[in-house]
Amino acid sequence: MPTVNSQNPKTFSYTRSTVERAERSLVCSPFNIALFAAMRHQSVPLGAIALENGVMHGYTKRPLSELACDNALGWLIQVGVLRREVDGQGITDSFRLTPLGHQLLEQYQGKNWPTPSWRDRLYNAVIYWFRLPF
Repeated sequence: MPTVNSQNPKTFSYTRSTVERAERSLVCSPFNIALFAAMRHQSVPLGAIALENGVMHGYTKRPLSELACDNALGWLIQVGVLRREVDGQGITDSFRLTPLGHQLLEQYQGKNWPTPSWRDRLYNAVIYWFRLPF
């Protein structure tokens, strides 16, 4: 199983299927690697990702509505790549990488996402719509 060393001394192990599902979700997402590179160092608010702001910052491939953006980010939360930022008042509209997200981003350091195959897109869509656990 792949392991992740985060900044604290805990080591996280993930099954191959978990890593593959998360990687497929990233590659099929409407987001560019620049978004996740920014999330490595700080949380990124939804307003910076949605609409024209996302394209201007290089975070998205095309303008996304706030709803579409939130749904896509929510899917990445479900597969374990992202988490919502929390402050003293509760959950915010900002997002950060999880240890799994950090691991996947390290694999693509200085590269672009690979182009997903039609099979990857279909598989990701089926799992997304039916929320299947594999």
